Amino acid sequence: MATFGELVPVGGGDPIPLLKKTLLIGRRESCDIVLRFSNVSAHHCQLSLEEGYWFIKDQGSRNGVKVNGFRVTEKRLDPGDELAVAKHHYTILYSPEDCGATGPPPQDEAIPNDIMKKSLLERAGLLGKRFLSRSSSEEEPKRFNVKNNQAGQLRKNSDPL
Repeated sequence: MATFGELVPVGGGDPIPLLKKTLLIGRRESCDIVLRFSNVSAHHCQLSLEEGYWFIKDQGSRNGVKVNGFRVTEKRLDPGDELAVAKHHYTILYSPEDCGATGPPPQDEAIPNDIMKKSLLERAGLLGKRFLSRSSSEEEPKRFNVKNNQAGQLRKNSDPL
């Protein structure tokens, strides 16, 4: 039977042959590639062969998919890329020419994971409208001054303790 490449477990183990052009990876027995680990979702991700190149698409899994260390929702897999399904790592080995590629790789139209395009505060949700709407001319909220024992004593955030 012809194969379209294989997934080789990083650190050793039996390679997993890629026998069809569309493969569902997950914990359920109904999947094409069954990974019997508790951190792998029932239907974790899907591999599909398009124009001679493998693509991966996360199926809404809890523990995600990474390609070369970066979490992705959808991405082209080039030969030799490292794929992580949950925390299980594999190297994908295949020949695009043997899989039907006739030219350069198709555009990787996956939505890039824009995590590096946002500041840490934005990713934490701390730069919403509530935080950006306060102008510099507004009065700062006052806080209790712990060094002054007078009851009801308030200070501005900018006042020294």
